[in-house]
Amino acid sequence: MIRNPVLPGFHPDPSILRVGDDYYLATSTFEWYPGVRVHHSRDLVNWRSLGGILNERRLLDLSGVPDSGGVWAPDLTYANGLFHLVYSVMDHYAHGYKDVANYLVTAPAIEGPWSDPVRLPGRGFDAALFHDDDGSSYLLTMVFDSRPGRGFAGIELQPLALDAPPRLILENRNVTEGPHLYRVDGWYYLMVAEGGTGYEHRVSVLRSRSLEGPYEEDPAGPMLTSRHDPGLELQKAGHGCLVRTQGGEWYLAHLAARPHGPRGRCVLGRESAIQKVEWVDGWPRVAGGVPAVEVPAPGLPPHPWPDAGDDWSTLRRPASPDWVSFDGDRVTITGGQSPYGRRAPSLVARRVTGKRCAFAANVTFEPVTVHQSAGITAYYNSRNWYHLALTTDGLVLTGSDRGHRTVHFTAGGTARRLGLEFDGPVLRFSCDGEVVPVELDATILSDEHADEIVDGLVRSFGFTGAFVGLWVQDLAGEGGRAVFEDITYQSADGAAGAVAAAQGGA
Repeated sequence: MIRNPVLPGFHPDPSILRVGDDYYLATSTFEWYPGVRVHHSRDLVNWRSLGGILNERRLLDLSGVPDSGGVWAPDLTYANGLFHLVYSVMDHYAHGYKDVANYLVTAPAIEGPWSDPVRLPGRGFDAALFHDDDGSSYLLTMVFDSRPGRGFAGIELQPLALDAPPRLILENRNVTEGPHLYRVDGWYYLMVAEGGTGYEHRVSVLRSRSLEGPYEEDPAGPMLTSRHDPGLELQKAGHGCLVRTQGGEWYLAHLAARPHGPRGRCVLGRESAIQKVEWVDGWPRVAGGVPAVEVPAPGLPPHPWPDAGDDWSTLRRPASPDWVSFDGDRVTITGGQSPYGRRAPSLVARRVTGKRCAFAANVTFEPVTVHQSAGITAYYNSRNWYHLALTTDGLVLTGSDRGHRTVHFTAGGTARRLGLEFDGPVLRFSCDGEVVPVELDATILSDEHADEIVDGLVRSFGFTGAFVGLWVQDLAGEGGRAVFEDITYQSADGAAGAVAAAQGGA
């Protein structure tokens, strides 16, 4: 059986692809490097991380992007012997504007080398490619209209060669985005995400005999949604992508979330799941139109992967020797900007994959000024985080709730091993095995809490998920450096998808 989510923790907007016997899942990464995480499977049950594709500034510059800006909704395809990756980079999304650029890179193998990015039209985001049977390729995007009172404007189609003007093939219906096109048995099937990416999210399918439409909707309604049943374990189901197995079976990759309580906060962010698809009366459908936790696997030989260790990500700047080094179990980090800085923070982190999990590390650090600190963090974005750190004032536990800082605990002296534990909606820290006597609200590290809308206009989105990590700050840039060793992460309920990580993902 496939056990969902197959990629637990922050892995939204999945784009699934089969090349021969290999399956690949590419997911959004927003302000985190490496950009566009890719996972690999040979049976749709067991997945291993291949790290990320956009792992250097030549391919992606995230300095200064807002929280939940950066890389949105990648699309991974294969044609003419090349992997094609289309991705959007969002520099600004608030106050009714979307400053976004779309790019295309190609490579002969999933590991690269990847070409220099080619700029594509950026009238909207969620760009994707469609390769037709005759060898021609087309660019799909949703269109965003920034005029007051406008917004989502529909789905646009344009030849990839850009030798013809774009054509609107579907007008906006209800926050219509995330387009994918497929050609099956003489029909063109247009799959879109609708209803926004929260609890009203859904996958809709339309079809036409002509590439440019008109497209008619499946009379059975949405292919997949959780919106009518708050009791489902997998909520927010939407943003789907189809794949066909070697044996002719069909599956749908989609995002989902697991809240704390009905319609509650989603600390793990939006995760990736897979559903079985059956063709009924010429339409691709999921049983009941709702996401299942257990799904029959395809008739493929089981292919588990060995556990390869941690899979690190870095915030807003790629891992490079000038500020971070990895040596087996040792991570050495030179301090960077404050928590609210958006150009050169020194944060190395991994995704939280279960509602109950623990993280710990030995820390060697000698702060010499009040500008320096080093320790561990439970982190969502620059405005919502907790940090247990060694400072010139001793051990200090600080939290930030929508930008408001609070010191929750202080203690004199030094410490060697720092730890934290997620216990459902409660977060606890520890020092040298002793629990810090403060219970913290883990749900501020959630998509819902990170969303900030003022007077009807978006100020900040929450599109990522909780991380745990190693954080060093040196606000004066005086070379403060910390060494982290014996780093451990254990999840009691997050390994549902049998994900094996790849060391050195950062």
